[in-house]
Amino acid sequence: MERFIRRAIATWTVDERTLKIVEILRRNARTPKSKIAKELGITETAVRKRIRGLEEKGIVVGYKAIVDYRKLDMVFSFTGIDVDPEALLDVMTKLKEIEQIDALYLTTGDHNLMAEIVCKSMAELEEVHRKIGELKGVRRICPAIVTEVIRV
Repeated sequence: MERFIRRAIATWTVDERTLKIVEILRRNARTPKSKIAKELGITETAVRKRIRGLEEKGIVVGYKAIVDYRKLDMVFSFTGIDVDPEALLDVMTKLKEIEQIDALYLTTGDHNLMAEIVCKSMAELEEVHRKIGELKGVRRICPAIVTEVIRV
């Protein structure tokens, strides 16, 4: 059975219904599969299979709650990190080990990397930024501290 499922996922393609599932999950990952099925006019089993395919192909890489950390007296930062190209892989590997870094993105534009950092205090955030700045190949750190969640 497992082999059959893996083969089915390997040949599976993204269609309009699958894209609609992605959009629904993006807006609210807790939307019941039965509600998605009703909206798309397909079975709940079909929705489950499509979501599993999205997960196994690495299209949906996770689910998380969006938290207003200020209300918990915590600090949340989107931090841009500029890295020398030859050090990029090493820096990414080391950044993945820092527990306060909630998410890490390779980007184009102003910064090579963007990190979502969550800390218990401003002092802890400053310490994380100091650690990042000491990594070989890091040229610049540009934090943007979130002061209020407007819309998610």
